[in-house]
Amino acid sequence: MRIDLHTHSTASDGTDTPAELVRKAATAGLDVVALTDHDTTRGHAEAIAALPQDVTLVTGAELSCRIDGVSLHLLAYLFDPDEPELLRERELVRDDRVPRAQAMVVRLQELGVPMEWAQVARIAGHGSVGRPHIATALVELGVVPTVSDAFTPEWIADGGRAHVGKHELDPFTAIRLIKAAGGVTVFAHPLATKRGRTVPEAAIAELAAYGLDGIEVDHMDHDEPARARLRGLAAELGLLTTGSSDYHGSRKTCVLGEYTTDPEIYGEITRRATGAFPVPGAGGRLR
Repeated sequence: MRIDLHTHSTASDGTDTPAELVRKAATAGLDVVALTDHDTTRGHAEAIAALPQDVTLVTGAELSCRIDGVSLHLLAYLFDPDEPELLRERELVRDDRVPRAQAMVVRLQELGVPMEWAQVARIAGHGSVGRPHIATALVELGVVPTVSDAFTPEWIADGGRAHVGKHELDPFTAIRLIKAAGGVTVFAHPLATKRGRTVPEAAIAELAAYGLDGIEVDHMDHDEPARARLRGLAAELGLLTTGSSDYHGSRKTCVLGEYTTDPEIYGEITRRATGAFPVPGAGGRLR
């Protein structure tokens, strides 16, 4: 059983539509795929409608959080998307994305980059605009060779020359809201050091004590020593460990199913969730 619990579509900053994503999951031989767009669940209905017969969809989102000045992402699985307080917070984060991205364009212009907002808006389309869209614009303009090369202090990494902050959730508040909505929480790529500062282990321990369910261990931004360190930390704190691709379509080099989650861990996630249930393949019929 092959399970990928972290992917993105055009509902946020991926390049595949939700329908294309689930079809590609089938082609990649995945049995289970989670759609975890940034701060939004807008892609879920389309993904469900197009779900191939042999693929199960886990609904979710990747929530933007910050603790002690350090950005972190929480993967939220199988929560009730209509729970009012969590919905309101997601909308606050999502609505702040446009003015934040516009401010980053202005900073890039001040650095001599001939970027226009219309270019970023075109790249984002109907998705929830984010830094990967600005990174793609930098690639189009020949400023950097790849999207990953834009996420450096020189450009748009946390604290970078063109970085602008946005509304982000306190992770303790996020865990509380997700739990109240019946969901399960996993800390995404906690040791992705090339993205910027990472949350110290003491803070992860505090999050675990507050109700964090797991940490993402097997991820393209974690080398083997980082994975070993995270597995040891998870064992110490009683956390689940997941693996996933963080697939963004053609925007990043990762591929669907590059890293996967153990079926027993997946089973435990589904047992803990009460807000929603995994959606089995319906052959393209909306359920």
